[in-house]
Amino acid sequence: MKLHSFFAFCLLLLLQTGCCYTFKGISIDPDVKTFFIQNFETETSNAPPTLALDFTEKLKDKIRLESRLSLKNTDSDVEFTGKVIEYRVIPVAPKPGELVELNRLEVGVSVLFIHNKNDKKSWPTARTFRHFAEFNNTVDLLSVQDQLLRETIFPQILEDIFNAAFNDW
Repeated sequence: MKLHSFFAFCLLLLLQTGCCYTFKGISIDPDVKTFFIQNFETETSNAPPTLALDFTEKLKDKIRLESRLSLKNTDSDVEFTGKVIEYRVIPVAPKPGELVELNRLEVGVSVLFIHNKNDKKSWPTARTFRHFAEFNNTVDLLSVQDQLLRETIFPQILEDIFNAAFNDW
């Protein structure tokens, strides 16, 4: 009985001392408190005109909501700059008669991460992040584009950027 009570006491002590574990595995330096994201640019001619700005805002929201960092326009601890470099539709599932069953919308962004507190954590060159979503050939891209970007493509690219910058993935 005493051994059982001892383990319960140790567990309670660990919980009270602030021991915690997150599944996200965020490893942001304690001295990093602010971030800045320069508005992304579009380098592909066929992308919607607001795509880069929408992506910039989604990245700001992700960092603001999933970390303790606050947005700061000058003298920030970490910075992101980037551009949309790819936006294309590719046929992916041909069916008999030279028809296509599915199309794929692919989006790629190039991102540079600058860590002003620790140069070793900065990316020496921009990294490219891509993701895609497929849609049926009977559907017009304009009717599903926003949904594909919002529900599938942006979340995955944002997660990849976040993990690369803050989780060293």
